[in-house]
Amino acid sequence: MDPVLLALTQKQLDHITRQMGWVMMKTARSPIFSQSHDFSCFIGDADGAVVAQADGIPIHTGSGGFALRALKQAFGGDIADGDVFLSNDPYLAGNNHLADWTMMRPVFVEGMLFGFSCNRAHQSDIGGGVAGTYNAAAREIFHEGVRIPPLRIAQKEVVREDILRLLLANTRCPDLLVGDLHAMLGSTRIGAERLASLARDLGSKQAQRLFPNLLDYAERRMQFEIEQLRPGRYSGVDVSDHDCFAAANIRIEVSLTVERERLVFDFSGCSPQIAGFKNSPLANTSSAVYLAVATFLDQSLPRNEGAYRAIQIIAPEGTIVNARSPAPVGFTTTHPAHEIITACWQALSGAAPDRSCAGWGKSLHPVSAGSTRQGNIFVLYHWLGYPAAGAVAERDGFNVLGTVNTLGGLVLPNVEDLELAYPVEIRRQEFRTDGGGPGRMRGGTGIHYEARQLVPTETTFRDEASRRPSGSGVMGGQAGAVASIRCCAADGTLVQTPAYGTLRCGPMDISIESAGGGGWGDPGERNPEAVRRDVIDELVSMDAARTIYQVVLSSDMSNVDYEATHRERSKRRFTTTTLEEIAQWELSRQEPTPANDERSSWRPSPFRSH
Repeated sequence: MDPVLLALTQKQLDHITRQMGWVMMKTARSPIFSQSHDFSCFIGDADGAVVAQADGIPIHTGSGGFALRALKQAFGGDIADGDVFLSNDPYLAGNNHLADWTMMRPVFVEGMLFGFSCNRAHQSDIGGGVAGTYNAAAREIFHEGVRIPPLRIAQKEVVREDILRLLLANTRCPDLLVGDLHAMLGSTRIGAERLASLARDLGSKQAQRLFPNLLDYAERRMQFEIEQLRPGRYSGVDVSDHDCFAAANIRIEVSLTVERERLVFDFSGCSPQIAGFKNSPLANTSSAVYLAVATFLDQSLPRNEGAYRAIQIIAPEGTIVNARSPAPVGFTTTHPAHEIITACWQALSGAAPDRSCAGWGKSLHPVSAGSTRQGNIFVLYHWLGYPAAGAVAERDGFNVLGTVNTLGGLVLPNVEDLELAYPVEIRRQEFRTDGGGPGRMRGGTGIHYEARQLVPTETTFRDEASRRPSGSGVMGGQAGAVASIRCCAADGTLVQTPAYGTLRCGPMDISIESAGGGGWGDPGERNPEAVRRDVIDELVSMDAARTIYQVVLSSDMSNVDYEATHRERSKRRFTTTTLEEIAQWELSRQEPTPANDERSSWRPSPFRSH
């Protein structure tokens, strides 16, 4: 096919997935959909390969093809126009975890199966041992909620009421679930209509060639990108220190082989699957690997499964990255997805160090469930206490962006809307001081978040971030701050919270300091003016500016003392600049620049020490 037509069509497919996402947000009932955007939309071809996935959460869509192929295997040729299918099971249906439900609508053109319009979305509650989908006490997947193999939820465009009744009987929040399911149905309907229209515009002959050509083009692009990497074998490792029941030494270790036009990720060195719900099914592991590669290489690469053909994943069954049923996997999209992504980034950095990304903070935020004063059940995710991102070569880490598996795709909810929807008061939400890992580019600071829960709740804790730094520094950068959590009852009594577990609590205050992201590069190379701005914004303390960044400020923080700064930096053999360069930069900064640009404008002379 004509390459211009191919590129335009890929953009059109991506836009269709965004339209599907808009429908989800505008028609959903739960805040998880309408505010936080914890869903993804994608398009598959007739064989079950994902060809477009522009909208959503990266950890969702990278494994969308697993669900489609499980559907094809389950139903074979028994797929008709007007059908809609649903699944959530990681072992039976190629999904990540039970909370994420995948809806798949076949698209027929001239009587032939052309593709699938799909979405995957996190449900507010799916039954299981605790409200809110995260059962930290689960030892089997059966403890985590309703399991849905590939099933037909609609036939001839009519929802099957028997299936709907079954699903609604297995949730604590049926009003939310029924509204969100109809939002998912509407989203796939819009996608199917747009996809069929595109096929008709192309004509039957061009339409039949479209998806194979898109996948082949993405594969060639990926192979070209791999050829730019330094061939060889590299390794990466990240760890977890808790199996949800006791302290443990859990290793996610990957060996990467960069070959001509191919990447091989070998997880044979990983720990065995564990007792708790931090195991990963193969679909989730694959999605995490694809996420790591996609963010490391050229961002213009097409996001479809053609690109994944150049990636081989070796994940031995029975390990934490390819767990056997019935191992629980409820937390898998966050942990061990975080550790898989981090280990892969480390390994990839060996082949291209300048592209390395500092570590992101790990998660700590709890989930609370209870009843409002009107008697309605609610599930509140404390997403406002999310961790920070690591820095990269060209910019600081985002101060609060969510866990690495979302890459910012999960939107932090509006405080006022949150207080209207739930019996909670948000008392504080501000950036931490000295939370970000020091570096030439500073890691994200993390958040100081305080919430007052006004009614009794059942609160589930999932603490992966308070025992050791998680946002590691790279290229001479330092680690971000450790997270912390503190809960107090209404009378001021301190509530002892478990690392993993659920507590029945009365009204209480929750205070979280989320984990900071790692820094990139030597902090002694950081733009002194950027340090001054950080001090003014209370992201960095005066003490840290002097002792870590070796930047001396005037007492009122109005100016940088460049001569004193030069002397401080010279003492420690940090990379720095000459006084002439500082003076030249000082003159240039008199020209106003956008707030987001001043930090990347500082370019110290490389590898100069004094």
